Amino acid sequence: MIRLRTDFFAESLGMGTSMVVLMPQAASGIGMEGADGGGTGDAADGPGVPVLYLLHGLSDDCTIWERRTSIERYATEKGIAVVMPEVRRSFYADEAVGEAYWTFVAEELPQIVARTFRVSTAREDTFVAGLSMGGFGALKLALNHPERFAAAASLSGAVDLTSMDLDWTGTLAQRVWDGREIAGTADDLLGLLGKRDPAELPALFLDCGTEDQLIDQNRRFLAAAEQAEVEVASRLRPGAHTWEFWDEGIQDVLDWLPIRG
Repeated sequence: MIRLRTDFFAESLGMGTSMVVLMPQAASGIGMEGADGGGTGDAADGPGVPVLYLLHGLSDDCTIWERRTSIERYATEKGIAVVMPEVRRSFYADEAVGEAYWTFVAEELPQIVARTFRVSTAREDTFVAGLSMGGFGALKLALNHPERFAAAASLSGAVDLTSMDLDWTGTLAQRVWDGREIAGTADDLLGLLGKRDPAELPALFLDCGTEDQLIDQNRRFLAAAEQAEVEVASRLRPGAHTWEFWDEGIQDVLDWLPIRG
């Protein structure tokens, strides 16, 4: 894989930010198998490789998935590009007192990636996943923009903010929402489930440990999905809020993704 730590200016944020990108590379038989549309193994031969937007959690940054898992090795085997953006402690929202991270990740980031890297922009080749806060971000993208993603996966996601006690976040809740009601907004994932045509949604995957503090939120999400007749592939298994759990989980996500070719 080609590994790039990219620093760039984001118009929506009004400042510089970073992302880590992994791109399949044909070199000594490493990567690109089946990912180039039958060409010579060079990405330039095909329409662009499939891409997974992989989102970090509340206490992390754009490098964390690489440092705590073997995502590069796993993605190499699948011939898929991986884009890991930086969103700080934003909960993938346009902050009430801060920066417009939702606009950044939902609108500007895909445009920058498409202009800069040879990845496919087709819905069927575009996926999103994340852990904890990033699991929330992945499902938020999928439910607000179902036309853009073929599949979305949440690992130990904070998927029900409407019932979550946000006092423990200190000034974060004030900075991000400033007392604004979450119910009925783009951040209300359970509410969005009941407003979407199930046939138009991407494939959804939910993975959470039964010893995780967020397990009840994930159970409520699955119950709301069942009520809305939205199919969700789920696995509630022994485990906690740990990188050991997520390192195993992201392998299962990559196996589950409907990667073409």
